[in-house]
Amino acid sequence: MIKDILHLKAPGNWINDPNGFIYYQGKYHLFYQHFPYAPVWGTMHWGHAVSDDLVHWEHKEIALFPTKDYDRNGVFSGSAIEKDGMLYLYYSAVRYLKEEPENIHLCPGEKFETSQAMITSPDGYQFDNWRDKRQIIPVSADVTIADAVHTRDPKVWKSGDTYYMILGSTLEGKHGRVLFYKSRDARTWTYANQCRDKVFGKILECPDIFMAGEGYVFMGSPMGILDDGLEYAHQSICAPVDFEEESCELKLLRPSQFVDYGLDLYAPQTTLDKDGRRVMIAWMRMPYAADAPDRNPWKGMMCLPRVVEEEAGHIYFRVHPETERYFSKEMLRREEIDYHKPFRIKTVLKEGDMLDIGGYCIKAENDCIRTDRTRVFARKDYERDTKEAEQYRMTSSTPSLCGRYELDIFAEPNLIEVFVNQGQYVLSNVIYGLGRGISGPVKQLFSGGDR
Repeated sequence: MIKDILHLKAPGNWINDPNGFIYYQGKYHLFYQHFPYAPVWGTMHWGHAVSDDLVHWEHKEIALFPTKDYDRNGVFSGSAIEKDGMLYLYYSAVRYLKEEPENIHLCPGEKFETSQAMITSPDGYQFDNWRDKRQIIPVSADVTIADAVHTRDPKVWKSGDTYYMILGSTLEGKHGRVLFYKSRDARTWTYANQCRDKVFGKILECPDIFMAGEGYVFMGSPMGILDDGLEYAHQSICAPVDFEEESCELKLLRPSQFVDYGLDLYAPQTTLDKDGRRVMIAWMRMPYAADAPDRNPWKGMMCLPRVVEEEAGHIYFRVHPETERYFSKEMLRREEIDYHKPFRIKTVLKEGDMLDIGGYCIKAENDCIRTDRTRVFARKDYERDTKEAEQYRMTSSTPSLCGRYELDIFAEPNLIEVFVNQGQYVLSNVIYGLGRGISGPVKQLFSGGDR
């Protein structure tokens, strides 16, 4: 089986959203949207990987795939819980009402319908896709409750003796909304409430709600919230919220912030790690495939796991302790860096300082941290890819930082993640290979190593 270190990558071909992220029976299980036949979006399956420590990942066999009339065109995003020692997986099931004649994996004019389904596993490895699936929320016939097309991505959790489900949806394709369902047995679900807010965009995807500190945090991926003509218009946001369990009433308490200010990250999902920390993993969108010696051309990867904490109304995304432990070897010279392997840089910038990491530039400017990936983004060996790169944002920026520019940078050939001021903000950018050499202020350099 294919193995990854630090960043879970497509085992070949295509991946997108993380699904069913859970610590279960002594292992971290991470499922993911997967098209196993080409590095392009297509009929969704659930790929599967496991880890002991959120650092070393081993890909397993495909877990879920279409077998039913209601999921014949895709097993889409969802979540996992443990109940009575069993693993319960929840997902959105898609059925096309019309197919593209020359590509059956595409549906013209959004002529499809979506329902919610589940499957159980006795151990997290065995999945009977023919006998153990069950449709639990049918396609909605009432537009005041849910949209028949765009209602998806069930996130399930338990509080007290009640199970809760949050779903992303839309009203007429113009106003994003979240839906809440409740259950006593995690199998039979009853509609409870909904919430609309302008920050939910046109359609809301991948909603998540969880406790952080003394209060609730909402996280989701509203579609169409950026309007500058560049990829990507759909982004992931988070905010502290007030959530009343009995009525399932949700109210945002503060303006939302981006989950990641590099604006490549999407569809985050959280779970509790083995020590009870709230940890998040998300999909890093890639415009074109990368090559690797151990797999077919691949497209899509996950960010580093991040600990989510709320302080004074702001959501922090901090480096996970397991990632800290992996980067244990301090390097004394910049010449020691192997640019084909992950490495870590710690530094503090002053206003006007710039750090150039193999062509990827980070600058403290106008009280913000700004990044520029122009020189390391387009694949120079493909003219089409170089032209396509012009559609994407080359620069990113944090909000104002009040004069503090402490950086913790994790770099590898296809992704750079910049943690600013101990997770106050994070800037993550997909890249396509670093040049050699580092110029600018560096305090510490670290390489990774097996433990």
